[in-house]
Amino acid sequence: MSSKLPIGYIDIRVSAHATEDAGKVECAAKNLFPAELQETLIFQKTKLTGHHTNPIILFTAKLTERKLLPLVLEKLGNDLNTLDKEQLNQDIKLHLEKGNLYLRFDKQAAILGLLKFTQNDPIHLKIHFKNRTTGEILELVKQSRLLP
Repeated sequence: MSSKLPIGYIDIRVSAHATEDAGKVECAAKNLFPAELQETLIFQKTKLTGHHTNPIILFTAKLTERKLLPLVLEKLGNDLNTLDKEQLNQDIKLHLEKGNLYLRFDKQAAILGLLKFTQNDPIHLKIHFKNRTTGEILELVKQSRLLP
């Protein structure tokens, strides 16, 4: 494996529904990241309309500071609970596609500073690995302790 930095960028996407405090949703998303990145993380906000004309705010951001991006994997690996790591390990093929690792985190847990996977109304992360095979990505994910 090359010594070049493996992560090209990380895309973040989360929505705040009318019943949610947009500030708390933004804070929850930032809680997934190390302090060094939280300070510089700026979300673009897009106003959308839901199915019943409810207002929705879509928060999106792209982290591109490649020297700091490995810290994200490290934090996720340190903070994720054992059950979620085991579930990710079982379903890893569903989370990998074309050099990307897709993860979905629970907003309510994240506001409390906890990391937990969910499928319902999550904080979406797309971690793009630059020029890496699936095997190399799996090895990097294991090294970061995201997998048991």
